[in-house]
Amino acid sequence: MSDDPIDPTANDGQEALSGKSPVSAPVDGAKPTRADASVPTPSAERVLELAAELLSFDTQNPPGETRDLVEWLEGVLSDLGLETELVATDPAKPNVLATLPGATDRTLLYNGHVDTVPFDAGEWRVDPLGERDGDRLYGRGATDMKGPLAAMVHAVEAFAESEVDPPVDLALAVVSDEETGGSAGVETLLDRGVVDADACVIGETTCSNGRHSVTVADRGSIWLTLEAEGTAAHGSRPALGENAIDRLWAAITAIRTRLPTRDLELPEGFEPILEESIAHYESSMGATAARELFERPTVNLGTIEGGDSVNTVPSAASARLDIRLTAGVETSEILADIRECLADCSGVTITDTSWSVGTYEPIESPLVEAVTAAAGSVVDAPIRRRSATGGGDAKTFRNAGIPTVDFAFGTDTVHAVDEYITVEALARNAAVFTRLPALWAASGA
Repeated sequence: MSDDPIDPTANDGQEALSGKSPVSAPVDGAKPTRADASVPTPSAERVLELAAELLSFDTQNPPGETRDLVEWLEGVLSDLGLETELVATDPAKPNVLATLPGATDRTLLYNGHVDTVPFDAGEWRVDPLGERDGDRLYGRGATDMKGPLAAMVHAVEAFAESEVDPPVDLALAVVSDEETGGSAGVETLLDRGVVDADACVIGETTCSNGRHSVTVADRGSIWLTLEAEGTAAHGSRPALGENAIDRLWAAITAIRTRLPTRDLELPEGFEPILEESIAHYESSMGATAARELFERPTVNLGTIEGGDSVNTVPSAASARLDIRLTAGVETSEILADIRECLADCSGVTITDTSWSVGTYEPIESPLVEAVTAAAGSVVDAPIRRRSATGGGDAKTFRNAGIPTVDFAFGTDTVHAVDEYITVEALARNAAVFTRLPALWAASGA
């Protein structure tokens, strides 16, 4: 660990962050923040070192072989004096839970995943297992989310190595399965009953390209499989058959025409999240599309299959639809609408359905306010409290009764070739995750 802490305001990373000096250094013109004796001084150099080490492990999922990385990380945390526990349903994908006792018995949980999506090294101009070039640290998982995870690990490390006790218990849950569904990751920890937290922050990138936000909500989903039956005939005599693809397409068209015109009944108190979500996405899709994204259902035709040959009237066809709904909207009425759409579609049935209801944290909740304040202390820009367009582990934690948000500085290269995170983003994350425990403790939640 470096003896010289680094300022997140400096691209060359040569000045102090904040903490024990009388006034912390502002970031990008942010207002100076009075130092708090309960906040140790993090080192951006150390965060960079940890991030590079995490990237050096190949944890593509599939196959999801993360044992070497997790066991290494468990050793790092154990050497710091933290209580650690390895928890696994799949021996190749263990999870580690570490705890640092604080001044109170309230627990703030930091969560991150170490599995990454696959990569083709031949498509990369840099080493996908980690390479620094100036202000950028490249590698698969750099921004999603080994970089932010390194900052979380270092925040806990900074408390453990200092004479400063955290104001609350700090827990770190590092999971091995997020990219392919999470059943061996967060779901395993919750099913085993080993997580006991009062609030959780997941280090998914929510700030990039000058847009800063805390993700406080996710969307619900309905996944449908439709199957259509027809009557086969020779392609030269289509009038003698019933075309299953035509029947299926008529049903799909009915659903895609009806659902996106339906106004959703949003939960009471969701309006501020709605407006800040629209403001966040407006620059990428326009205000109208952003509003429709949350005020109405969206429908995506994901797959469609049918027919055996070009000269045969198809007797069977199938399709899968992905329907998304804003947080808190119940699925039952939307499913009823879908069934009404299909009532007049001969030969088409729903053969499989799965769904989830979107979740959210109120914008005035202590956790949202604390994370927003911590982010605002290192960047001089609006911090929007917004919904994600999909869903992830935050939904799983919220459904288990643990208030949860996503937050991290990063880049828009998630899952991309030459994925990277900046040294500045790593330093900013370290500052936020080190300051957050005191801010959350002060909220009295």
